Amino acid sequence: MMDRTFLGGMLRAAAVAAMATIVLAGCRTNKEIPAEPGITEGPALIKLGPGDPMPDVSAAYARKTFYLERAADESIGWFQKPSSKQWFPFKNQGTSEEVCTHEQAAASVLAFRDLMTSSPNSGEFQKKFFELFDVWQSVGYTADREVLFTGYYSPIFQASREPEGRFKYALYTRPTDLVSDPATGQPLGRKMADGSIQPWPTRTEIDSSGMLKGTELVYLENQLDVYIIHVNGSAKLIMPDNSVMFVGYAGKTDRPYFGLGAALVAANVIPKNQLSLSSIRRLYKTQPDTVNQYIEKNESYVFFTEYPSDRWPAGSLGTRVNEDATIATDKTIFPRGGLTMVDTRANTITRGLTEYKNFMFDQDTGGAIRAAGRADLYMGNGAAAELLAGGQVANGKMYYFFLKPEFVAQYPLPEAAKAKAKQAATGTPKVQTPANLAKPVTKTAQVGESNEK
Repeated sequence: MMDRTFLGGMLRAAAVAAMATIVLAGCRTNKEIPAEPGITEGPALIKLGPGDPMPDVSAAYARKTFYLERAADESIGWFQKPSSKQWFPFKNQGTSEEVCTHEQAAASVLAFRDLMTSSPNSGEFQKKFFELFDVWQSVGYTADREVLFTGYYSPIFQASREPEGRFKYALYTRPTDLVSDPATGQPLGRKMADGSIQPWPTRTEIDSSGMLKGTELVYLENQLDVYIIHVNGSAKLIMPDNSVMFVGYAGKTDRPYFGLGAALVAANVIPKNQLSLSSIRRLYKTQPDTVNQYIEKNESYVFFTEYPSDRWPAGSLGTRVNEDATIATDKTIFPRGGLTMVDTRANTITRGLTEYKNFMFDQDTGGAIRAAGRADLYMGNGAAAELLAGGQVANGKMYYFFLKPEFVAQYPLPEAAKAKAKQAATGTPKVQTPANLAKPVTKTAQVGESNEK
């Protein structure tokens, strides 16, 4: 069985950037839409010092939710997996500067969860927080270190396991000849009969050739529904008998991605300031062939697998993502699983964009989430989440937090704590190091331990 790090990964196979996404909702003027960030070279993170402005962690603490605690537990569970160690120590982009070790990143999540649940108020939380943690800030894409925050969600559709009636358009399972990097999940191409690896056919070539016949997973009502699921990477599907099926990302081809929204705007089919999923759906009802023509401009093709309900939707770490608590970033330049904070404006149903200072965990990625100036906020599933994600386009700041080295040993992962306890019980000699002098396992670690079981 393949490692879920990449098989179950990427909640969105290619969540698109602000001008390319099909889920931009609502009308806004061109002036209100931030410019699309480009690739940033050099370090992606800057370590803040005593004289630098610090993020308002007390405000983020004040809006903590159940989902944040659950997201913390998901990251703790991921750090317990041996496969998570391959991504550490994490070096700053283009440098030899070490941002964090595996032990440090894991301990940071444990310490945060412990502090979050034990602090009596936001003032005490903030004081203790800055005693424990070093602060790193994304360099963003401007001189002011701004990051563009968009949103993504998990859609809900009507579907059928069999091709019947109006259900004719398939999602397909992962082909056996799809080759991906075993460590990163990055698509490499298609393995041919002679053993060579060649580029995959385009979306148009795949659909017109019937080459995937026999690997159908489930059927949707139209090509636009299929495409929306391709973009978001997961969906909740309601069957004709009202049973529910959950599907998620299982891989994609090595062909380039080009967003439907960007294609429609470039062709002047939909004005840029009127682009939304609703406007695309309205167009599809009257001109399906026109929309299908621009869908085909996206050569990338995504494959799916069925997920159990308790693990859906899953992000690129193979962990369940949580609304208001999971963020997606470029995993080539930002560390996996860690504690972050965003300071931006977030979309709401009734008030539009409002101040949003929130702790989150970096548990996902996406095809268009590239470079230090881009991040995607997970907004949930269903119609309301679609509206929220569609209107989420705002600049802001993004921070990462890691325990100062002198505190790391105080927050061992549960399996490390169990090993120490066994060592003490058997009387095995040990060297007195700072790790041996750590305080007893915290309540946080015990929660993580129960999750491991």
